[in-house]
Amino acid sequence: MDVQAFLITLREAFEALLIVGIIVAYLNRVGASQWNKWVLVGSLLALVASFLVALVFQVILTGFAAMASQNYMRIGILFASSLLLTHMALWMSGQQNDLRGQMEQKLNRILTAGSVANLLIHSFLVVLREGVETVFFFAAISGGDIQQAVTSWGAVSGLVVACVLAYLFFRGSKRLKLRTFFTITKVLILIIAAGLFAQGVGLLQDHKLIGSLYMTPAGEVGELYNLVSILPEHPTDEEHYIRDYGEKPLLSGQIGIFLKAMLGYTHNPSVEEFLCYWLYYLVIFLVVRWQTVARKRSQLSHTSNPPAA
Repeated sequence: MDVQAFLITLREAFEALLIVGIIVAYLNRVGASQWNKWVLVGSLLALVASFLVALVFQVILTGFAAMASQNYMRIGILFASSLLLTHMALWMSGQQNDLRGQMEQKLNRILTAGSVANLLIHSFLVVLREGVETVFFFAAISGGDIQQAVTSWGAVSGLVVACVLAYLFFRGSKRLKLRTFFTITKVLILIIAAGLFAQGVGLLQDHKLIGSLYMTPAGEVGELYNLVSILPEHPTDEEHYIRDYGEKPLLSGQIGIFLKAMLGYTHNPSVEEFLCYWLYYLVIFLVVRWQTVARKRSQLSHTSNPPAA
């Protein structure tokens, strides 16, 4: 269980630290560090909420008595997180094209009381999603004894390693030019958001809340393809493959579990998961293009029609 707790904590904590760190680093790079406290407040509130969720499952629900409620909560958080991360990335895209001279003025207009709420919600949901998923996974590997998993050496060491990796990532990012930093962080956020969106669609199908264009004769959601022999998405899938075929897949399920967390990877996506994942990027590309064209038109209009003195 210690090894499993280590991997779970490392994966969930690193993703949360990565996204929250991107928000904080972004604010620092554009001279708006006074807003960092609201990001930290949202993160702390999410940690408290995650602890309460663990307490509820440990004391009241005994781990698994309300599995349906767990599923609905997880699906809702996945979609909400994807939406908010997308909003943040698009906002960053707009700022990236206005780096010279006007950044601080624009931030003064944008970072209003409403943006305080946005920063709180962003950081709260990011950390809450990882915290709730950690609770669910710990309940699974410990048979419902979440406290045993939380206090294991695996959970503690996973958190420490995640903090070290996040520190190294952001320490290196300080050497990047501001425009390069914006581009890299924006792409990271969109990749994570796309994965969350596709995972949400997959969970809806797993729990029979929506169907599929491709159903098996047994009435199950069909697979578009299956790469479990190459890269299983979870160590459990790797174990099942070894049991069924007597050989190991090409790559380890430990790699798959990280790719699933960061990229939304699945070795056997449905038609809808595959389409939603790539349509997400297409829609984002079109929205960014529209933003760029609208901004250029606005600049041309302002240049050709200067304000009266």
